[in-house]
Amino acid sequence: MARRIDVTGAGGVRLAAWEFGDPPKTDTHDPDQRATPSAYGAGDPPGVLLLHGLMGRASHWAPTARWLSARHRAVALDQRGHGRSDKPPRASYIREAYVEDAEAALEQLGLGPAVLIGHAMGALTAWQLAAKRPDLVRGLIICDMRASALGAASQQVWAEWFRAWPVPFATLADVRKWFGEDDPWVERPNPARGEFYAEVMAESSDGWRPVFEPEQMLRSREAWVYDAHWDELAQVRCPALVVRGLDGELGRAEAQEMVRVLPHGRYAEVADAGHLVHYDQPEAWRAAIEPFLDGLREG
Repeated sequence: MARRIDVTGAGGVRLAAWEFGDPPKTDTHDPDQRATPSAYGAGDPPGVLLLHGLMGRASHWAPTARWLSARHRAVALDQRGHGRSDKPPRASYIREAYVEDAEAALEQLGLGPAVLIGHAMGALTAWQLAAKRPDLVRGLIICDMRASALGAASQQVWAEWFRAWPVPFATLADVRKWFGEDDPWVERPNPARGEFYAEVMAESSDGWRPVFEPEQMLRSREAWVYDAHWDELAQVRCPALVVRGLDGELGRAEAQEMVRVLPHGRYAEVADAGHLVHYDQPEAWRAAIEPFLDGLREG
């Protein structure tokens, strides 16, 4: 069961936060499965905020959130422009806005000091927030995100890729097949990738289209196309785990350098996984991060 909690982000943007585990023990129940931040209080289990990557949505974290919910209060956030959250004007897609949104979620949900778990773009948001507000973050898990700038050519490649999408898709099966098998940017078939993109499609009058605007996604990624983020990584004072898929976008050498730069960094990698580590190998993903989370609880 998914329970939605509305959060107000930077500039008044409405954000949708989600709990996918069993509801906490409380006398406050919303008939439509929505809750308000005030429905929670003292005595909640330790907080975890899960941040998806570019084009993702909170529901991509549902399996992780469910097993976390046995010992944590795990909340996944639809970041601005994604999922069920507002999709404000193009000018609002800057790093500061994403970080302020996550900061607002922690404060309004009463999660802090929390563990932040971020994939790709969500990982960058997580470590920038950890650097900015150490009082709100007690642990950090970075999943397959580079600290180096990608370079301008990367943005052009992505623009061409978006233009290649055969939208609208007639069926969700077509979505799964194109992203999992037919996408010319894919080196080899990957059913998990097809499932990942099927999750971010919505049915319209002429077929299935993404729930986000590609132009907003390009605007969102400009910060790591043109800028590196090593300085902010070095400012993270809490324990941090860098996780990479063996065939992901974060290379081993850069991942290990990130661990070295982090004051309290650790390293893990997941075999037979690409960029979508938690989708490709969910059990191995859990095995990689659970000891780190256990250490935070015991510490």
